[in-house]
Amino acid sequence: MRFLLTDEQREFGRSLDALLTAADTPAVLRAWAAGDHGPGRCLWGRLADAGVFALAVPEAYGGVGPLPVEAAVACVELGRHAVPGPVAETLAAGVLLAGTGGPVAAEWLPGIASGAAMVSLTLEGYGPYAPDADAADAVFTVTGDELRLAPGPGEPSASVDPARRLFRPEPGGAPVAKGPAVRAAARAAGDTAAFATAALALGCGEELLRATVAYVKQRTQFGVPVGSFQAVKHRLADTLLGLEFARPLLYGAAVELASEVSRPGAGTGSAEGSPGAGAAVAAAKVTAGEAGYAAARTALQLHGAIGYTEELDLAWWLRRARPLRDAWGTPSACRARVLAG
Repeated sequence: MRFLLTDEQREFGRSLDALLTAADTPAVLRAWAAGDHGPGRCLWGRLADAGVFALAVPEAYGGVGPLPVEAAVACVELGRHAVPGPVAETLAAGVLLAGTGGPVAAEWLPGIASGAAMVSLTLEGYGPYAPDADAADAVFTVTGDELRLAPGPGEPSASVDPARRLFRPEPGGAPVAKGPAVRAAARAAGDTAAFATAALALGCGEELLRATVAYVKQRTQFGVPVGSFQAVKHRLADTLLGLEFARPLLYGAAVELASEVSRPGAGTGSAEGSPGAGAAVAAAKVTAGEAGYAAARTALQLHGAIGYTEELDLAWWLRRARPLRDAWGTPSACRARVLAG
C-alpha cells in the first residue's frame, strides 16, 4: 500500500507555502496581536481564494469538501507560517453547520467557504473559550443539543500567545438549531477542530526545527558551529523523529475522517461519528502536539538567550506551540480517548 500524497496535494501545499512566504506573516502576527485585524483578514481572504476554507464545506453550500487530507496539507502549511485567526475553529464550524443543516447552514456556510465569514466556536467538553472571538464574524456555542449564536465575544482571558487571544463568549443568544442532529454534528466538529489543531501543531514544530537547524549552523563556539556538537545533533535528531512520527498519524487520521464522511448519511446530521475515527484523531493530536512543543523547547534552548527576545520572529512560534498542544484536547484527554477507542 502506497501511503503518499498525490502530486496535486503536494502542489497545493507548495502553492500555499509560496503564498504565505510572500505575505510576511510575522508582520501580520504583530498587527493581529495589537488588535489590528486588517492584514490578517486580507491574508484570510487570499487563503480562501486558494480554497482552504472550502475544504470543510460541502459542495451544496459552495465548498468542495469535506476533504480531510487536503485540509491536513493546508493546516500544516498554515502552522508552519503561524497564520493568525481561528483556523481550526472555522473549519470545525463548517462541519458543525453542515451536519446541523437548516437556515443557519444556508446563511453561514457560503461565507465560510468564500472567506467572507471568519468563525469561532465553543463545544461542550472542550472548554469555555473561543479563540479570536473579537475578530470573528460569528461565535457559535453548543451546549447539549442546542446550537446558539453568541450575542458577543465576551471578555478576554489571559493567553500565552498574544496573537491567539481567548474569549469567554457572552451567554444567551437565541438557539439557531436544536435536536439530536446538533449533538452528532458537534461531535464531528470537535474531531475536526482537534485534527486541524494537530496539523497546525505539526507545521509549527517543523518551522521551529528548521529555524533552529539554520541557527546552530551559523552560531559558533570555540571556533566551530555549535551544530557540530554531538549533544546538539542528538537533540535535533530527537526533535525530528518526534515530528516525523506524528506525520503518518496525522494523515492516518485524515484517511479515517475521509472514510467517515463518505459513509451514507454523513454530512446530513445523521452521522454519529465512529470511535475509530475519534481515536485516530486523538492519537494524531497528542503526538503532533507533544512533538511541536518539544520542538519549541529545543528551539528555545539552542537559541540561547536570544530565544527570549520579543524582536526575534521565532518568538511567535515559540509562544504558539504549547497552546496548540493543549487546545481541542489536552494530551491526557487524548490519551484517554485513544485507550477508550
